[in-house]
Amino acid sequence: MKKDLNSIGINKKPKDTTIVVAMSGGVDSSTVAGMMKKDGYNVIGITLKLYDDSKEVATSKQCCSGQDIMDAKRVANKLGINHRILYYQNKFKQGVIDNFVDSYLKGETPIPCVQCNQTVKFKDLFEVSKELRADALVTGHYVKTVIEDDKANMYRALDENRDQSYFLFNTTKEQLNYLRFPLGNLRKDETRQIAKNLDLNVAHKPDSQDICFVPNGNYASVIQKFRPDSFKKGNIKDLDGNVIGVHNGIINFTIGQRKGIKVSDKNALYVLKINSEKNEIIVGSKENLGKKKILLKDVNLLCEKNELESDIFVKVRSTGKLLDAKVNFSDQNGVDVNLKIEEDGISPGQACVFYRKDSLGYKVLGGGWIKE
Repeated sequence: MKKDLNSIGINKKPKDTTIVVAMSGGVDSSTVAGMMKKDGYNVIGITLKLYDDSKEVATSKQCCSGQDIMDAKRVANKLGINHRILYYQNKFKQGVIDNFVDSYLKGETPIPCVQCNQTVKFKDLFEVSKELRADALVTGHYVKTVIEDDKANMYRALDENRDQSYFLFNTTKEQLNYLRFPLGNLRKDETRQIAKNLDLNVAHKPDSQDICFVPNGNYASVIQKFRPDSFKKGNIKDLDGNVIGVHNGIINFTIGQRKGIKVSDKNALYVLKINSEKNEIIVGSKENLGKKKILLKDVNLLCEKNELESDIFVKVRSTGKLLDAKVNFSDQNGVDVNLKIEEDGISPGQACVFYRKDSLGYKVLGGGWIKE
């Protein structure tokens, strides 16, 4: 007779199930570790040291800082679970920071959190968890997984304000089948209450807001540190090709930006295009920002192609709304997305994530990187 699945969908009793919990030191991952320990699982906590912070740059709003590692260690001691720290600074530099810098120099607006999930967190940590013979890798991300026919599907979290599915579109099917996200059906205040009930020292810890290696949200300072020669003056042009100003480096601009252009005009000007080859910024009125067609590269599918034949929804920025769209596959394996209504400020380097609504919510079908 087949045993009942445990709370994370594995056909074992919790006491016979070994799991790795990715512990960042924040309230979410700490609560997950506490929930799993309370439910009787054999928990191994792993914290990643990803970058070399210092007192001068580390802030309470950043994730993965030295303070976070200390907090994770304290939580592990409180729960009585094994805890390891993996030093991945070189992997993180190569897989995330270098990509971030290169992307900005190409005139793109990168999302390092996706790269981090795609590389060190869900690739390297995935492999370490397998080496430890863990049955699953568990994280504190706010997404839902629904297991059908022994295959996991990803859905938006119950708490839409906390949903992190946009950042996880590049997860592979193999990884998704191994990952578990216990917070997907909880709201943030419920998570904090669980942490409080477990008497965890991080129960009231503020959420991280800044990118871990970008102190105080100052992207230019990161570029200055790693590529000091990249601040090159160039022309600011209007849509007719007229030079109307000079900029101090394309890395200071993103598509849709209004402030900081420093060009006088009777109408408000917005950044419409960044030409890295010519080191030019193209500006114009807000009415020229809207786009309906998006070209994608490096598309990752978490579904069969036929699931994208009907109309779906897409998200083109992490804080954006769901947009009605149609996906088309070209003969050259290219993918373009056609929006039913124009959307402003779509930027190369961002992700376009696919969703379809069904009886269980909004299912994540995959996505790709915006090329043009």
